[in-house]
Amino acid sequence: MSQSFDEISAQLKRRHRKSTRLKWLSMGALGLAGLFLVLFFADMLGKGLPAFQQAQVRVEIDYNEDATRMGRAALDPEVSRLVSRTFERLIPGMLRDDPELLGTTETRWVLANAQVDQYLKGHTHRLNAAQQATVDRLAEEGNVALKFNTTFFTSGDSKMAEASGILAAALGTVMTLLVTLAIAFPIGVMTAVYLEEFAPDNRLTQIIEININNLAAIPSILFGLLGLAIFISFFGVPRSSPLVGGMTLALMTLPVIIIATRTALRSVPDSIRHAAFGVGCSRWQVVRDHVLPLAMPGIMTGSIIGLAQAMGETAPLIIVGMVAFIPDVSATFTEAATVLPAQIFTWAGEPDKAFVEKTAGGILVLLAILIFLNATAVVLRKKFERRW
Repeated sequence: MSQSFDEISAQLKRRHRKSTRLKWLSMGALGLAGLFLVLFFADMLGKGLPAFQQAQVRVEIDYNEDATRMGRAALDPEVSRLVSRTFERLIPGMLRDDPELLGTTETRWVLANAQVDQYLKGHTHRLNAAQQATVDRLAEEGNVALKFNTTFFTSGDSKMAEASGILAAALGTVMTLLVTLAIAFPIGVMTAVYLEEFAPDNRLTQIIEININNLAAIPSILFGLLGLAIFISFFGVPRSSPLVGGMTLALMTLPVIIIATRTALRSVPDSIRHAAFGVGCSRWQVVRDHVLPLAMPGIMTGSIIGLAQAMGETAPLIIVGMVAFIPDVSATFTEAATVLPAQIFTWAGEPDKAFVEKTAGGILVLLAILIFLNATAVVLRKKFERRW
């Protein structure tokens, strides 16, 4: 039985109402996600930006005989309580390295301790009333100030918040990613080329493809367990080293590179292959001289995104021991090292409140690097993209 015009109109109105509701729900979800993102960045900026400033105090250093044994003896007792112990420990070494300093005086800006830093920034601190009065007096005299925190970028980890930095972790990250790239990129690209261009379509290759897709979806901590069992326990690779960290991240990055490379290879039209075969090229020559060069922008984009994902991983590196206390930069790929995510994880667990801004500052640095890597991937894709 045919429907009347009124019934059809009512159905259309219901459909339009449902469509409108779905539209507003989608816009609401998008707005909510944007709000959370804005709140996240606002919170990180509010907590992290103070990490790029550090309190310094201008002191007069008296290089006397007592200072050769105890650095604090070179400073005014009232001011020495405000100076970081990291600087006080340097004074005896300075006198040993340069004996001519003995008997001289020097005025210079030095690192203040974390409590002075927190007091000047208006955060919770442990200074007593007398110390606060001293800081206020020195500030009025221009002898205490917040300056750009070069220590944050030029030093490694430290048990004292004012002396902690990301240099060792940043270089450890670079070394780890170099190992990851050296292993994952050639193996991933060659695997993808074989599966896409040479392998027959049979049950074995189908099983391999299914497992590659499954490996790209499993939790990253399982790769850490695999690295611990194979690389450390079986092969004896040094624990906590960039070598074992890079090998573990290479396992995790391989599926991403393989999938991205296969997608890039499929984007090359078959007409390119047919034309190359038509002039007498072998299958390998077709792949090497024609298909790979055209697919390389997509391969590079996928590889950069895979490395960016690996750079932000913490769980697998914790399993292989890359959360060690590393105050100095590692000189080789087999020495103990840490990476930025693990360093941030370590700072987040410190009881001293001064490490809160260090944690947020490290997150800002890591986010900036990740955004840069992803932006580079987008630029490369847009610059070398070809439409067939």
